[in-house]
This record gives sequence, C-alpha cells and structure tokens, in this order.
Amino acid sequence: MSDYDFFITEPVDGPAHKPQSFSELDVRQSVLEDLALKILYLTGSMSISELAEKTRLSFEVAKELAYQLRAELYCQVTGMNANIPQISITTQGRTRAMELLTQNHYTGPAPVSLASYVEQTRSQSVRKVEVRAEDVQRAFAHLVIGKETMRQLGTALNSGSSIFLYGPPGTGKTTIAETLARVVAEDEVWIPYALEVDGQIITVFDAAIHKQTKESKNTGRDGRWVLCQRPAVLVGGELTAEMLDLQFNPVTKYYVAPAQMKANNGVLIIDDFGRQRIRPEDLLNRWVVPLDRRIDFLALSGGKKIEVPFEMLVVFASNMNPAELVDACFLRRIQTKILIGTVSDDQFCEIFRRVAEEHRVAYDINVVKDLIDLIRDTLKHELRQCYPRDLVNQVLWAARYEGKKPALDHASLALAVEAYFLAKA
Repeated sequence: MSDYDFFITEPVDGPAHKPQSFSELDVRQSVLEDLALKILYLTGSMSISELAEKTRLSFEVAKELAYQLRAELYCQVTGMNANIPQISITTQGRTRAMELLTQNHYTGPAPVSLASYVEQTRSQSVRKVEVRAEDVQRAFAHLVIGKETMRQLGTALNSGSSIFLYGPPGTGKTTIAETLARVVAEDEVWIPYALEVDGQIITVFDAAIHKQTKESKNTGRDGRWVLCQRPAVLVGGELTAEMLDLQFNPVTKYYVAPAQMKANNGVLIIDDFGRQRIRPEDLLNRWVVPLDRRIDFLALSGGKKIEVPFEMLVVFASNMNPAELVDACFLRRIQTKILIGTVSDDQFCEIFRRVAEEHRVAYDINVVKDLIDLIRDTLKHELRQCYPRDLVNQVLWAARYEGKKPALDHASLALAVEAYFLAKA
C-alpha cells in the first residue's frame, strides 16, 4: 500500500471496449480516413498493424480504413508480412494528404467526440473522492500542521470544489497545495489523447501532466483513452487570460487544451494568487460560471463556443488578504478558506528537528529556543515554517565553503540569521 492509498471511491467505468468497426466509433469516418492518410503520407509505407498502433484504433478498424483509402485510390497494397497487408500512399493520395495538412498537421492517436469526453469526465468527477481523518493525517505526516488546519484540509478534500489557502509568505501554502494534489493523484481516471469538434482537433493528454498508469496499455479498452493518475496542474505568476482558453497553434493548425481542461478530474493550483499577469478580478470573472456550475466555455478560432466540464479541485494559494483581492460574491464561490498562519514555539522546534535529522546534523533544542528568542524578540519577526529549512541551508553552505563539518550551534546560526534576515536600516 502506498503512502496515500486510502481512497473510498465509487468505481469509475472506463471507456467502452475497443471499437471493432466504424459503427461503434463516436467520430465521423471521414475524420479517421483523413488522419490515416496524413499518417501514411508522413510514414511512406506501413503495415495495417502499425496504422492501428499509431491511431490507437483496433486492427479491424485500421483494416477498414485501409480498404476505404484503397477504394479511393489513395493507397495501395505493396506486399504482405505474416499475412498482414503492407500499404503505401499513391500519388493521388499524396496530393490529397498535402491538402489535408494545410487544414491541420495533427497525426496523433485518433480523437474522441466532445460528447464522449463530457460523459467520461462527469462520471469520474473529483467530487467522488472520499477520504477519512486518519488518512489525511497520514498523508500530511511529513508536515507539522495543527489539528484544526488538518480538519479543514480533510473537509476541503471531500468537497471536490475550491479552496483558498492564505497567510504570510513562507508558511507552507504551496507545499500543502501540492500535498493535496498528491493525495488526489492516487486515484485513476481516463484521459483522451484528443477531441474532435466540427473537424477541429483539440489535444488533451499531456505527458508532462498526465501520469500514465502501468495498467493503461493492458485494459482492452478503447485505445484513444489513457488510464492516468488524477492530474495536478500548477500555474503561477505566468498565468495570462489567453492561457485560460484553447491554444491554437498557427503552424500545426490544431488546438491545445488550456490548463484547467488538462486539470479536469484532478487538482488545479493557482500559486501566488494575486500576482498573475491577469488581474484577480478578471480571473474570477472568467471563472464565475465554472466555479458555480462546473461548466466552462471555450472559444474556437471561428468564434464558436464549446461547453466542457469544469470538474476539478481548484486551490488558490496567496499571501495576500483575500478580502482585498476579490469581493464577497467571488469569495462565496470559493467554498473553503483556510488561514495558514505562523507556528508556535513547539511547532517551530519540531520542524527544526526534522530538518536537522534530514541533513544528519545534531539537534539541540536549547540552541533552537535561543534562536526563537533572537528571531521573535530581537528581530521582531513571527515564526514561519520556512525559517528552519532556510537557516539550516545557510549553515550547510557556510560549512561547505569553510571545508568543515556543519554544526547547528549558536555561532553558526547567528551567522545564518545575519545572512538571511534584512538588516535594520
């Protein structure tokens, strides 16, 4: 059992068994024929088995595609390999493929329909994930968190909705958000490689985000879908308004799904909320309907709007006052607000002990208590969760420079404090 293997979820039905004919597929035959011809054009020659593998379709459907392309004089059989036909593109097929490539360059796995994507995404909503108190405590065992904050986090996880983590810098908001994402990620969902909407292609699967499970290739299911861990997407100050809509590539001429669509059925973390290139009120104006009704509207280049699910746990993390960032109307739509404040003396000592143990440096609680007095009473700073890690790093760096064994004593920590905190003007 993994550290986070504690889910109670309703079984999620996967996509149907791999379609064996055109009639069982949810996209038009012409879309698949065009895709197969472009693949054949770029490959030159291939077997029907290779065509099936590249399109993620069954051998039977790939065979039907080859038959149709041959009937239209777009391809020809050039031989047999273990009773499997080898096909190559004809001059007429090459001309047609070049025309198709002016429309879009997509040559990946066959797409699914928008209707299939909506149905599957709704069926595996993150709201179906349930966790218990003891399981949340185990998931966050590597962090020093108070019982009340832990209860709030567990409640928020079960909501499958939106969370606002706020508090001073250095209190661990991003770390907590990422832990929430890792908890949810232990469950499995189906992600399509791409969607087809009115002849337009939208790619969804992103190998950098969607972590494919080992069982994904051995399910006997429709190969156009990938079995993955629930995704986690983190965006920070780089976020712009344009990134919240479909990304059209003028070279390849197909779309890439925006961050929130890639995060569907998982967690979307908006880190350092309030410091994005899009104003907070503009972001929440954009998401007022998605946060409330769990639907999002995305625009194709021709102006057509499509409706897609907004099924994710959205985590806003900010060191700004929420009331100063957005109005009460928007705060109401962010269901859970959790203050991640500074730590007590005992919590600070425990964090320091864990950091020292991680770096195999001797820990003396009396030295740390004197450090607390220096930070709080002399420097007039609150105790923040990041200080133990940052100050120990200062000690380690200095010891490496001086070529000696690191020690967390009064002298080394005093030098670390001098280097770390701003001097009084």
